[in-house]
Amino acid sequence: MMRHLMALLLLTLLALPVPGSAQDTAAPPPDRSATGGAQTLEDILARQRGEKVDDSFRRDATGDPDSAAGIASQLGTLGGASDSEVWRALRYGNADVSVSAGGDVAKVLVQDGGMAWYEFRSGPLATYGGGLLIVTIVGLLLFYLLRGKITLDEDMTGRTVTRFKSVERFAHWLLAGSFILLGLTGLFVKYGRDYIAPYLGKDVNAQLLTWSKLVHNNIAWAFIVALVMIFVMWVWHNIPDRTDLRWFAQAGGIIGHAHPPAKKFNGGQKIIFWSVILLGGSISVSGLSLLFPFELPLFAKTFTVLNDLGIPGLIGIAPLPTELAPQEEMQLAQAWHAIVSFVLMAIILAHIYIGSIGMEGAFAAMGSGEVDEAWAHQHHSLWLDELKEREAAEKGKAPESATPAE
Repeated sequence: MMRHLMALLLLTLLALPVPGSAQDTAAPPPDRSATGGAQTLEDILARQRGEKVDDSFRRDATGDPDSAAGIASQLGTLGGASDSEVWRALRYGNADVSVSAGGDVAKVLVQDGGMAWYEFRSGPLATYGGGLLIVTIVGLLLFYLLRGKITLDEDMTGRTVTRFKSVERFAHWLLAGSFILLGLTGLFVKYGRDYIAPYLGKDVNAQLLTWSKLVHNNIAWAFIVALVMIFVMWVWHNIPDRTDLRWFAQAGGIIGHAHPPAKKFNGGQKIIFWSVILLGGSISVSGLSLLFPFELPLFAKTFTVLNDLGIPGLIGIAPLPTELAPQEEMQLAQAWHAIVSFVLMAIILAHIYIGSIGMEGAFAAMGSGEVDEAWAHQHHSLWLDELKEREAAEKGKAPESATPAE
């Protein structure tokens, strides 16, 4: 009798699931008999939790295209227009769609990846992009209150030198004016629904967005032209050199009792220049891709190059997708366009501050193009020396150095 009880107990223990065994880890496929093979409540809840759901039961359930009894044989008030298998095939890109124009790109009738793009645009992009601009403005205000305006250490001489020629000032103001218009219209498009329509009305917001789109798409060409102009004119003056190290070591004159010597552009201005060229160039390319999405797709080819270089593996992410629908290309281009624009707007805010109320005499450099020799000596002494050397060489005299010997 005891042996029978022990055997029964042993069989019972063996029948219990073992923690960590395959019985626990391998989840059985959901029972879809109650839904006729359609998705279940568990599928819906799993998607809401952000879990990956195997949707092959829907993706592959698009009927048998070779079957004689097709959709045309069905009867009803809507005929075959309400057939769920057709709409499922359209959603997953498996439908045999014929289009008269547009090629393969026009066959993508349903693309539900736009929801992820919309959530990013209305969530992290709006929050962190707007936050970056606010933090930049507050930081500049605090810097002004604590540091004040950067004034000249010596009296004005009354003698002026040409800082920028008329063509240079034209390119600068064309770039600056177009970027300000592009930034404002972009912000209207991004935040109009949340901050303009509730207070001024939907009609006002609609008109504003209509004009914003018109201005944005056309002023962009002026921005691109000006970007090329300033690159050609100033690139050689913005190549980093050893004088920039001292400029950064003294924080442009904040540390120490004198401003560090600098050429035509100091270290801080070189950062502004390359930020405008690189970020502005990226904004321009992504903007062109948005204007001509079918002719200038960017990300599939870019992702292919990054995958070939092994970049995703180095940062611990999966390989990037290399087959993208035109709609996905536009979503990625718009997201990148907005992200880079927010970063460049923050940088330009700092540039505007220094060139206006932040530094005495700075605006004249791009206003009239003429600056006092005292200002040039304080902020760009090496450039002033070179300028005087050229003038002296033309007159056949020995130049007077603006930089004291060390």
